[in-house]
Amino acid sequence: VQILLKLWRNGFSLDDGELRSYSDPTNAQFLESVKRGEIPVELQRLVHGGQVNLDMEDHQEQEYVKPRLRFKAFSGEGQKLGSLTPEIVSTPSSPEEEEKSILSAPVLIDDSMPATKIQIRLADGSRLIQRFNQTHRIKDIRDFIIQSRPAFATTDFVLVTTFPNKELTDESLTLQEADILNTVILQQLK
Repeated sequence: VQILLKLWRNGFSLDDGELRSYSDPTNAQFLESVKRGEIPVELQRLVHGGQVNLDMEDHQEQEYVKPRLRFKAFSGEGQKLGSLTPEIVSTPSSPEEEEKSILSAPVLIDDSMPATKIQIRLADGSRLIQRFNQTHRIKDIRDFIIQSRPAFATTDFVLVTTFPNKELTDESLTLQEADILNTVILQQLK
């Protein structure tokens, strides 16, 4: 982890954080650790025993001025597991929309049998959520997609599990046999 310690006339700051007073005992202890060449306990906890690179800038001739906030959309690091998956463009924003996506195409459910919910992320970025009985087959998911989005009736596509990434080639398997109860299924175009 890269951390920038800035020393000001009236205190110090970490990265572009708030000013920390030199007179605060916790802050004094922090600076003493740095002077001894040690990583302060606060930073050790922050990185959970990882490596810390602490850079310092001397601004002791200046008063601390709070930096203007810059818009930072995402400061993390993205990782994709397995093969490429479609991006989610829209998700239901309310329970009513989610209900609508569940009811968008008829799937006959036997309420006396165990059921499961399957979320299907379509190749166009949208998603469908549908209840199925555990005895429904993978072929029923394909049929549901085509009923819900008729544009896919003439499109060649495969159904894939998310993790681990596995193509569902045997469409005669039940959802329980395929071990995809309460999961997310991806539609990938061929």
